[in-house]
Amino acid sequence: MLVDAHCHLDGPAFDADRAEVIARAREAGVGRMLAIGTGSGPPDLSCAVRLAEAYEDVSASVGVHPHDASAFEQSTGDEIAELCLHPQVVGVGEIGLDYHYDHSPREAQKRAFVAQMEIAAERGMPIVIHVRDSWDDTLELLDEHWSATGLGGVMHCFSAGSEQAARCLDMGFHISFAGILTFNRAQDLRDTARWIPPDRLLVETDSPYLTPVPYRKIRRNEPRFVVETAKKLAQVVGCDFEEIAERTTANFERLFPGARG
Repeated sequence: MLVDAHCHLDGPAFDADRAEVIARAREAGVGRMLAIGTGSGPPDLSCAVRLAEAYEDVSASVGVHPHDASAFEQSTGDEIAELCLHPQVVGVGEIGLDYHYDHSPREAQKRAFVAQMEIAAERGMPIVIHVRDSWDDTLELLDEHWSATGLGGVMHCFSAGSEQAARCLDMGFHISFAGILTFNRAQDLRDTARWIPPDRLLVETDSPYLTPVPYRKIRRNEPRFVVETAKKLAQVVGCDFEEIAERTTANFERLFPGARG
């Protein structure tokens, strides 16, 4: 069995065939999926929860993406804290900083990020981190507001280097690889993946984005394609596919013990 540790099943890309997408994932051996609950941002924060209620192999996270941080208010935090009590919610995210697009002012992103780390700490939940062109500030805030909790989390769609990976590992994070790992231009990332400890590895799709090779230019990404990323990761670390499937599934179960599947 494989786990897709990060997918956006709520989006319009799946409106026409969401049930079929989930069924195809099951047929491909993907037994669990973590639906990321940022959706289109406030006020709708329960999009992934609704999916987890509808599909027995889907679990949910809740949170406000850095793109939508400008809309984060006290009431937003209150709602996230309440949703964290739902039995199918296993983490807070994706949260973090995105300085590539700057859809929200950076100070607003930082405030929302810190507030959501505080909520996750209060609820005893791991966090799912989005970081783009913002590594220095992200690591600084994690070190200041999160590392001491010991709760860990996921560095989603990791695409940085060994220095950043080492700091994330020191703070207790798992490193999750998406379809980028399969891209021809991603040799540096594969070199980094090679030395990540086996008990910290995860795989994801980030679907409908980042479709892996060999489907890169053919179709929308979906959870069943996490198989391709897992195959590449097995090749990179020098083990067989079954072993990487077993490892990443066990890692996910340990980090998110309440996940369904």
